[in-house]
Amino acid sequence: MAPRTLLIPSLLDDWFPLLQHAFASEVWEPVLLTEDDPQLANLGLRYLHNELCYPVFLIAGQVLSALRSGRYDPARCGVLFGQAGDECRGSCGIRLLRRVLDQQGYRQVETLSLNVRGIDRSTGLPITPAMVRRALAAAVWGDTLAILRNQTRPYEAVPGTAEALWRQWVEVLGGDLRENRNLSRRAILDRCREMAAAFRAVERVSRTVQKVAIVGEIYTKYCHLGNWDLERYLAAEPCEVGVGGITWYALYYMDTHSLRGPAPLRAVYRALAGYLAGIQREMLAILDQAGYHALPSLPELKRQAEGYAPLRLTVADGWLITAEAAAWTHLGYRKILCVQPFACLPGHIFGKGQYAALQRKLPGARLVSVDYDASTGPGTVESRVRMLLDEELEETP
Repeated sequence: MAPRTLLIPSLLDDWFPLLQHAFASEVWEPVLLTEDDPQLANLGLRYLHNELCYPVFLIAGQVLSALRSGRYDPARCGVLFGQAGDECRGSCGIRLLRRVLDQQGYRQVETLSLNVRGIDRSTGLPITPAMVRRALAAAVWGDTLAILRNQTRPYEAVPGTAEALWRQWVEVLGGDLRENRNLSRRAILDRCREMAAAFRAVERVSRTVQKVAIVGEIYTKYCHLGNWDLERYLAAEPCEVGVGGITWYALYYMDTHSLRGPAPLRAVYRALAGYLAGIQREMLAILDQAGYHALPSLPELKRQAEGYAPLRLTVADGWLITAEAAAWTHLGYRKILCVQPFACLPGHIFGKGQYAALQRKLPGARLVSVDYDASTGPGTVESRVRMLLDEELEETP
C-alpha cells in the first residue's frame, strides 16, 4: 500500500524542509502544512480554552484548516506533534489536539507524538537509527544554511540572492536525505564547506545595518506563524538577524532533560550528544574559516552563561534564553528581541523572569520583550519592535 500522509504543523521554518525527510518511511509520507491565514488562531480558539498558550491555537487551527481543505483523506492521515515533556504544551499538547479532532469528527486521523521522554507511549512515532541519522544531518545542514543566509542577505548586491541560494541548497540536501546519501560525519561537513563557499561567492556591497538577535520560546522564535514573520520584517529594515540554530536547542535539551532516566538510556543520550557536539564544533570552525560567526558550541555557551543565567533552571527553554542573549551581545548583537507566546506560564515565569536581571548585567545591550497572542494587534507588537530598532545605544568602552 502507498504510504499514509503525515501532516507536520509549522514550527521550525528553516529546518522542517530538511527535517521532514527524517520522518519518511514505508508507512508515512511527510507533508509540511503551509496554511498561514491570520484567522488560524481564531479557528483553534473555537475549540480550546482561551487561557491556553498561543501556539496551541495556531497548531489546532492549522491542522483543522488542512483537514477541511479536501486535499487529504482523513482516513489515511496522521498528525505529528512534538512533545518535549516540559511543564507546558510539551507534555499535554497532543492530548488537547486529540480531543479537538475527535469533537470535529476526525477520530480516524492518527496523532503521533515525537518525543524521547517515553511519554504518550501509545501514540509515539517509532524512532529508528535511520531516522536519527537523517535528523542529525538535517539539523546541522539547517543550522549552516540559516546562519549563512542571515549573514549574507543584508549585504547582497542583488536582492533575493541569499534566499534563492538557500532554496537551491534545500533542494540539493533534501535529495541527499531522501536517498540516504552523504550522511556520514565527513560527508555532512563536506556539504557544510560547499555551502559556505557558495554563500561566500555571493556579490556584496557595503551597507550599514543593525544587528538584532532573537531569543525566547521555541515556537515564537523559529516559526513565522508564532512571530508574525518577524525575521522578514527585520530583514527589510535592514537588519542582520541572529537566531540560534536547532543543534543548540537539541544539545540544551539533552543536557537538561534527556540525560535523566534509566542508566542504559542515559548512556545512549550521552553518546548521541557527544557525536552531535563534535559535529557542531567542526561546523562552527567551517563557518569561522569562511568569515561567518555563530554562537559558541553548547558546552562553551553554557560556560559563558555562568553568572548570567541560573544553570539549574531547566523548565522549558530555561537557561538557554539568557545564555543566548549574553552570547549574542558578546558577538556584537546589542539589540535583542525576547519573544514569548502570551499565556505560556513557564515562559513568563522562567523566561521573562530572567530579563530584568539580565539587562542589568548587560549594560551595553538593550532587551525588549515581545508577546504574541490572538488578542494582540499587530500595531502593538510592531511598536515594541520599532522601539528597539529606533533606539540609539551608547557605545561601550
